[in-house]
Order: sequence, then C-alpha cells, then structure tokens
Amino acid sequence: MFLGKILAFAGMLEKKAVTWFPSYGAEMRGGTANCTVIISDDMIGSPVVLRPDILVAMNRASAEKFQPRLKQDGLMLYDSSLVKRFEFRNDITAVSVPATKIASSIGNTKSANMVMLGALVAKTGILKKSSIVKIFENPSGSLGNTGSKINTSSILEGIKYIENT
Repeated sequence: MFLGKILAFAGMLEKKAVTWFPSYGAEMRGGTANCTVIISDDMIGSPVVLRPDILVAMNRASAEKFQPRLKQDGLMLYDSSLVKRFEFRNDITAVSVPATKIASSIGNTKSANMVMLGALVAKTGILKKSSIVKIFENPSGSLGNTGSKINTSSILEGIKYIENT
C-alpha cells in the first residue's frame, strides 16, 4: 500500500493525473493486500483496472493471485527473496528483484517495498527518481514521519540493483 501511495504522490509532484485505489478487507488479517495506481498524462476516467500493465508482487500469494490479471506483454516485478519456484506466464516480462534481501542488508527488512519502488522507477522510467526521493525530504509533510533516510536509501538501492543487472 505504501509503495502505491508514494507512486501516487510522486505522480502528483510531476503534475500527472493519478489515482490510488486501495483494497482492504480480509486482506488486512494476513492475506494479500493490494492497491491499484494509475499514472497518466491524460484525465483518468475510472480507478478500476481489470488488466494492469505492471504488477509488483511482494510475496508469492500476491504473485499467484494477480499474475493472471496482468495484460499480455505486461511487466511483473517480484521479490525473488520471497517468490521462489514460481511459474511465470510466457507472455509477460518477469523481473526478479531480491528486495527483502537488499532491504535486510541495509538494516531494515520492512523497507523491501521501497527497494522495489526504486527498481520499478529504474526499470520503467514511469516517474523521475528525483520526484520519488523528494517525497521523503519533508518528513512533516502529508506522509508524516515516514523514515525518510531508510526509505531514500532503500529506493536508491533498488535503482542501483536494476542499473547493475
């Protein structure tokens, strides 16, 4: 959820049309929580996306649940620290990012989502790196105290991982 919220805020910084559509419910009790983010140069007609272009799967349960919805020729980034021995569709591009391992190596496993955000930005160019990092420059801003230093470090590590692979 937090990764999606950061994407939406950064999109707004770049003056793009954005939606952030979280899905709560039973997922909050241990299942696969998810959100849909749309970033567009044009007006967005609906926050509902049936066939997303990009999927970020932070765990195996999410990969299993959401990969079938990914459109043909879509992009799936997945945390290869947690998603192992998984059968990927042959009509998508699957990008392995050991996000949990990277986050653990810099001191905070909980920042794996920010590692993945950095990887997403580096792989797609969907937003500027500077827009993402700017979100954490003002910890008293709309996101409150979000652990700006560890989040920024994690994002930069995700970018570095993609750039070096």
